[in-house]
Amino acid sequence: MSQEKRIPFVRLAKRAEMDRKKVWLIRISSIFVAFILGSIPMMLTGSNPIEAYSVIISGSLSRPVYIRQTVKIAIPLLGCALAIAPCFKMRFWNIGAEGQITMGAMVSTYFALFFVKKVPNLPFLPDGSPNVTLLLIMLVSGAVAGGIWGLIPAFFKAKWNTNETLFTLMMNYIAIGIVAWLQGGPWEGRKGSQLIPMFDKSARLPDVFGVNCGWIIVLVLVVLMYIYMSRTKQGYEIAVIGDSVNTARYAGMNVGYIIMRTMFISGAISGLVGFLIVSGSNYTLYSGVANNVGFTAITVAWLSQLNSFAMIIISMILAVLDKGANTLQTRMGVPASIADIITGILLFAMLSSEFFINYKLVFRRSDKKEVSA
Repeated sequence: MSQEKRIPFVRLAKRAEMDRKKVWLIRISSIFVAFILGSIPMMLTGSNPIEAYSVIISGSLSRPVYIRQTVKIAIPLLGCALAIAPCFKMRFWNIGAEGQITMGAMVSTYFALFFVKKVPNLPFLPDGSPNVTLLLIMLVSGAVAGGIWGLIPAFFKAKWNTNETLFTLMMNYIAIGIVAWLQGGPWEGRKGSQLIPMFDKSARLPDVFGVNCGWIIVLVLVVLMYIYMSRTKQGYEIAVIGDSVNTARYAGMNVGYIIMRTMFISGAISGLVGFLIVSGSNYTLYSGVANNVGFTAITVAWLSQLNSFAMIIISMILAVLDKGANTLQTRMGVPASIADIITGILLFAMLSSEFFINYKLVFRRSDKKEVSA
């Protein structure tokens, strides 16, 4: 006796390609839903949600000094999102950008603190001016250090097919631990302070329109990454591997080499971001130098659908929330945790919109037929 096939009450189904207008309608709607949900924790603390949101905007964009601070927050976010984009396109889950940033920052710091003393004939500009030669050495060395740190898990993946997610994640803690050791050991400034000395002015990036020139570097990277991913043979190889490793091998591609090459580039850009942080913002090194940028950048990359130019917008939105949240805490006395909750709700809603763009819920009707929503 044949058994009747049971239809589940609800199931997921892949959507056919959706009209672009509907796609953007869903994304915009998700932002409005996020703001509505974000009002709930504000009201629970006795704050006016409308006033709170206006404080977030004004605290990040109302004055030139606020805008400069917001851009300074967006610079490493954008740079790191660009770094991990080719890996994610290849479906190599690089969760180690934090460690790659940290290693790039660490090696850049070495040259900022000790290289000048060992090479006394290094050409300098007038006193108090950034030294172009030193900054270029810091930039290149930081990029190479980040690239090598990213190459390690890529090599193991290519050679023995190890789990890149766990490998890259664990390497973050190794990099952070090395810097923590340097803080309280060989590079410690005043004994017992657990602090590495501040950079001399010669090792600091110059400002352009009130913000360190790192913003120019990352905007150049936006264009270069777009060209690399969409107009070059290497970008095509990355896309093919992301679609099917077997197809890439059948086409004669050296998959292991491409994985290592892509991860070196990703790590190098992350290392460059580390240089921008220590030389453009912090002017010193500490174990938390990456400040979760590597993890937040994953959200930036996904929300932008790995589009380099869309990353600029997403990075600025998150920077506005970050800077505005600090203002919200000082002006209205809202706990910092509430600001973090609002940011999390917004990110969750935006990511959820991508789910509903790609999938639909199919419900079973009483007559055992299905209806999608």
